[in-house]
Amino acid sequence: MTFAPITVRGLFLLMLGAVLTENFIFSKFYGCCPFLGVSDKPDKALGMGMAVTFVMTVSGAVTWAVYYYVLVPLGLTYLRTVAFILVISVLVQFIEMFLRRFVPALYSSLGIYLPLITTNCAVLGAALVNIQSGYGFVPSVCYGFAAGIGFTLAMVLFAGVRAKMEFADPPRAFRGFPLTLIAAGLLAMIFSGFSGISFG
Repeated sequence: MTFAPITVRGLFLLMLGAVLTENFIFSKFYGCCPFLGVSDKPDKALGMGMAVTFVMTVSGAVTWAVYYYVLVPLGLTYLRTVAFILVISVLVQFIEMFLRRFVPALYSSLGIYLPLITTNCAVLGAALVNIQSGYGFVPSVCYGFAAGIGFTLAMVLFAGVRAKMEFADPPRAFRGFPLTLIAAGLLAMIFSGFSGISFG
């Protein structure tokens, strides 16, 4: 089990790429359900983003260890998706218990979207990208953290846009969800401007 050495500069560029050019929402379109469902208020968006960032970071470490120390030696690498979902489910349960006990306001505001982190394809996608890209342990953890930061950035930015849209008076056909989708598309186009930048 050997991995290519990575420098501090390489680690920084990997993380910067995960936040901007490979943003999980605006570039890969992972995690759109909570993006559209919880971004109506900035505080809820920030809370959800922080929870997802925590799960992505910890799951990046745990899934890497499970894959290379359990699945690979046993020849069960084809079970990685199932194993990763189980790991993520356990982490989300811990977060749910923590928020219910110590931050009940955030717990109630997130509602059904907190358990949905379990099936959030952004969290699972980060774990799978780590394995498919052959990252070592530290780059996997850093990539998971940076992907979570990118997710949070997208959530908070979109929540700010939606707050401004409440004062808009669009034509009747665009009111509600259609205008929300248009705004999300425009933000995605803005982030596509980073695609020409090479962080490798």
